[in-house]
Amino acid sequence: MNGLLFYNGFGGFREEGDEYVITLPEGQMTPAPWVNILANPNFGTLVSECGQGYTWIENSHEFRLTPWNNDPVEDSSGEAFYIRDDETGKFYSPTVLPCRGSGNYQTRHGFGYSIFEHLAEDIYSELCMYVALDAPVKFFVLKIRNDAARARQLSVTGYVEWVLGDLRSKNAMHVVTKISPDDALLAQNFNNLDLGDRTAFFAATSTLTLNSRSVTCNRSDFIGPEGTLQNPTALDGKQLSGNVDAGLDPCAAIQLAFNLAPNETGEIIFILGAGQNENNANSLVQSYQTKSAADAALHTIREYWRNTLSAVRVKTPDLALDVLANGWLMYQVISSRLWGRTGFYQCSGAFGFRDQLQDVMSLVHTHPELFRSHLLLCASRQFIEGDVQHWWHPPMGRGVRTRCSDDYLWLPFAICRYVETTGDVAVLDEKIAFLQGRPLKPEEQSYYEPATQSNESDSLYQHGVRAILHGLTFGEHGLPLMGCGDWNDGMNLVGVLGKGESIWLGFFLYTVLQQYALLAQRYGDKAFAKKCNDDSILLQKNLEQHGWDGKWFCRAYFDDGTPLGSSSNTECRIDSIAQSWSVLSGAASSIHARQAMSALNQYLVRPQDGVVTLLDPPFNHSKPNPGYIQSYVPGIRENGGQYTHAATWAAMAFAQLGEIELAWQVFNIINPIHHGSTSDAIQRYKIEPYVMAGDVYSVAPHIGRGGWSWYTGSAGWMYRLIIETLLGLELRGDQLHVTPCIPDNWDQFTIDYRYKETMYRITIKRDSKNVLTLDGVELNTHIVSLSNDLKLHLVNLSVL
Repeated sequence: MNGLLFYNGFGGFREEGDEYVITLPEGQMTPAPWVNILANPNFGTLVSECGQGYTWIENSHEFRLTPWNNDPVEDSSGEAFYIRDDETGKFYSPTVLPCRGSGNYQTRHGFGYSIFEHLAEDIYSELCMYVALDAPVKFFVLKIRNDAARARQLSVTGYVEWVLGDLRSKNAMHVVTKISPDDALLAQNFNNLDLGDRTAFFAATSTLTLNSRSVTCNRSDFIGPEGTLQNPTALDGKQLSGNVDAGLDPCAAIQLAFNLAPNETGEIIFILGAGQNENNANSLVQSYQTKSAADAALHTIREYWRNTLSAVRVKTPDLALDVLANGWLMYQVISSRLWGRTGFYQCSGAFGFRDQLQDVMSLVHTHPELFRSHLLLCASRQFIEGDVQHWWHPPMGRGVRTRCSDDYLWLPFAICRYVETTGDVAVLDEKIAFLQGRPLKPEEQSYYEPATQSNESDSLYQHGVRAILHGLTFGEHGLPLMGCGDWNDGMNLVGVLGKGESIWLGFFLYTVLQQYALLAQRYGDKAFAKKCNDDSILLQKNLEQHGWDGKWFCRAYFDDGTPLGSSSNTECRIDSIAQSWSVLSGAASSIHARQAMSALNQYLVRPQDGVVTLLDPPFNHSKPNPGYIQSYVPGIRENGGQYTHAATWAAMAFAQLGEIELAWQVFNIINPIHHGSTSDAIQRYKIEPYVMAGDVYSVAPHIGRGGWSWYTGSAGWMYRLIIETLLGLELRGDQLHVTPCIPDNWDQFTIDYRYKETMYRITIKRDSKNVLTLDGVELNTHIVSLSNDLKLHLVNLSVL
């Protein structure tokens, strides 16, 4: 299609890269749902290219306003809109689903909004969906234009099915509906003990003069006894039933009828949301149901994302890299991982302790204040003993306590990164209370219960100390105990008896000890700095002595001492993350580090298939049983598929070794745009080519097919791989280290880097010299001292 980048027969990027445009002629659908996630910190919605999706408040799993469905074939929803010709009775949706009209549909997914355009029967419609940045309100703004030479009598109907909890089947019978003084439809579920006061609303207004307005809150009346949302019975009549009460099959439907003159354009604005209580809901309706409020909310959203995503702007010879780095990766991190905590294929709602801590580490260049606040939030989910909730559900804080062995170590790891990159040492003195909860019973791997805040609190620094001390438990090889899983939760039986050891965790713990030793020294805690250094030296020795398998590093030892990830195994002979972290940690000897990564490249990097697998061969029947990872089909997800999170670590490790060509090869393999840049490629990959996939299948006949999209920690690591590892920008307080790792065929690239409110324009080019200048002054270093003086600064780096 003219003007679209990487067009694949279904869609492509606008030239600016800020929208993904999908065009669907009659009878055509994308290979799988291609969605957008529109969210603020406490409210949001997911919407597909067909207009289907769901909406939540506070927690995308626990308090859904409308139903979540992850059927990639049906792509069903509890939200629907219809345009009807009231003279003929013919109706269709302004989106592809649920009731497809004639002609082409076009969907544009952008940062914070999705727009659906359609023209049929001389009626042009444009439906724009977005969520207010600072309020629990979703907007559906429908612009409708009469392109006919005669006046038209039309009606527009908006419909939502209420859930007001996690599942409609559990909650529908308890939902009570009513009409507010402003004609909004309200819904409450007092049976939900945690969120019973929340009051959902659905309201509509128009810039047009209305002929009539009708409503119903009874789904049975709207759909009919044998109807569906594709053909609801209510649209066969002139008006909706007006049925509003308790004891119904709960929904909210509003129909507005009007005349539209030739060439006239009007707007119908629907809002969906929820207040803390009925009064708050009524107040939100009054504040946001006007056209001016809807326009202002959209402007605020666009400005927020423009400002956030413009903190780092790159222009390189690799256009696919530019599109990802200049918007989509950071948008995925914030909208899906931090705010929504959802995707089409997984609706979590919970914060994962290790998960979002890794996500926020990518925010140092764009949103460091979100990084800071999340550090403090995670510290508040740490138990007195030093372990943490593996994940927890806001707002009530119920979560799972486990024997996972790595969760709590991500806290000191993230603390070190935050302080090093921002220079904000004051955060170390922030006081945070610990949780208290019953200890795990000997026979328990985990339990899910409420945890209460204890009377004991300490500084963030001491929270990090307590996490490290809790992690200093070792097995017979002097390696960390694996517990019921480390980073790979699916290996939950490797150390379930309390004796199994993790070699990957050894490398990660070594990294944490080394970094926290420096932080402790800076903080004035020389005794703990010495302990960290001493323990890391001993751990490094044990990793080399007991982790090395001859050509690569093992992954772990089972409780009975059997090695995992060893050449002696028939399944999982080699695991990616033990090799990459042997390099990233700096714990492995130079010879072993290079041998390990050579083996990773030989066995796990498969450019011919477009995948970088996590382990090989996959688990199937091997003994001892490593855990639920073996229940996955071989070659799927963690069981020998590409787990993209780990693949980014492999690319980082290759770069750290100076293997530039291999680092870029891995980057190009895992770049989703390359999986969807042609018609043949997208028919294999199927899922969205504009965001990261958590996994890609490696087994025939589905080699190269994308798995979960959006809700994956690989987005944040991919951003760091691009900006920090490959393009070479590392922020350390008020200094920017510039050490690019670029392909031989690149002559030049530029980066606009915003430090607070000040822009630095960085140009890096090939030259016979190796010189860096700042505003024309040559420096004898690759370090730029940053100043927030509101002036434009020019940085030029010549590299050999």
